[in-house]
Amino acid sequence: MTLPSGIELLLPIILIHNDHDIWGKDATMFKPKRFSQGIAKATKNQQASYLPFSWGHRICIENNFALIEAKLALVMILQRFSFKLSPSYTHALTYAVNLRPQHGAHLTLSQI
Repeated sequence: MTLPSGIELLLPIILIHNDHDIWGKDATMFKPKRFSQGIAKATKNQQASYLPFSWGHRICIENNFALIEAKLALVMILQRFSFKLSPSYTHALTYAVNLRPQHGAHLTLSQI
């Protein structure tokens, strides 16, 4: 399959990880032993169906730790700086899973 440049491709990981054709009738159950003979055996030789850094019951185990670290870093920045939108900011929203600024959110930081 050839895709044009600039296309955004989204994979429905939660659907892939709950697919009974790939994982069997117990696809929605937490069963770590299904991997005891390797990913190929667990996925009926469809290894590309295993995307461990996802959401749901197969999410990355360090996800919560990473989010706590990010929150702490943000708190440390907000204790020392105030911010406002830069004069160069142009309001233009785009949709990619959620709404976000198309050209980023240009901020001006000032030390408190």
